[in-house]
Amino acid sequence: MKLIKITLFIAILFTLSCGEQAELGTKKNPVKMFFVPSMEAGKIVLTGKEVADFIQKETGYHFKVAVPTSYASVIEAMGTNETDIAWLATFAYVLAHEKFGAEVELTAIRQGMENYKGQFITRANSGINDIEDIDGKIIAYTDAASTSGYMYPSAILKKKNIKPKKFFYAGGHPQVVLAVYNGKADVGCTFWSPDRDGKPADARRAVIETYPDVMDKIKVVGFTDLIPNDTVTFRKDFPPEMKKQIVDALLKFAASDEGHETLVRLLEIDGFVRSNDSDYDVVRETLKALGKEASEVLK
Repeated sequence: MKLIKITLFIAILFTLSCGEQAELGTKKNPVKMFFVPSMEAGKIVLTGKEVADFIQKETGYHFKVAVPTSYASVIEAMGTNETDIAWLATFAYVLAHEKFGAEVELTAIRQGMENYKGQFITRANSGINDIEDIDGKIIAYTDAASTSGYMYPSAILKKKNIKPKKFFYAGGHPQVVLAVYNGKADVGCTFWSPDRDGKPADARRAVIETYPDVMDKIKVVGFTDLIPNDTVTFRKDFPPEMKKQIVDALLKFAASDEGHETLVRLLEIDGFVRSNDSDYDVVRETLKALGKEASEVLK
């Protein structure tokens, strides 16, 4: 009987030890780094892996890179520890912070700017020439958690009492451009970014290889106010020392020629600045114009 009890005790200990999760950053429990589906998912995963590989060389931590199907999926993952780091769009960060205590550490820089705008686009021959002409038209937004692709432009329309005939979420910035290009929507809402190399660097650029006439066929008819750039955000309670090492590695990567080239290919990013939550209070002020809390927008 005594031997049976000892054997049972050892079996219980073995079961418990097998159930314990491996240390974060190891091959068995890699740091999970998610990106929002703002651009083509396959491209983001491949390029994001280049970023992860550099951080691994610098820190020794292993990474898993993924692009879930929606902004909301990435946000929710921050509250369930399904992801540790997320490259969140501006409003997605505000919501992740409100719901789950997520912590911004870096803000992206593009062409020397820490902010950008949303833009209203339409077909060149649509007859729509300014924001007021959007009244009664069909609008394609990107995602309910997109700052430039939904929140800021919809706030402008509400302020101006402009009511679209209907709207839908296309799922990302390239998808919005194509919805307008193909006539599924009269107007689209996407991001604007400063010109790069003398050429437009807004959302239309994402599809120019497949649709080389997109700059001629799709025009911009209006802009939103300035918006703080997107973020590199960590889940609540992420180990502080690991966070410091990863942030330092990302800054080092961005400062290198190879890293800069990769980040431009990834999300048109030229570098990062350290940031904190208060830098995004201006977004919360815009939410007030909609008369909503951050968590209400996704509903």
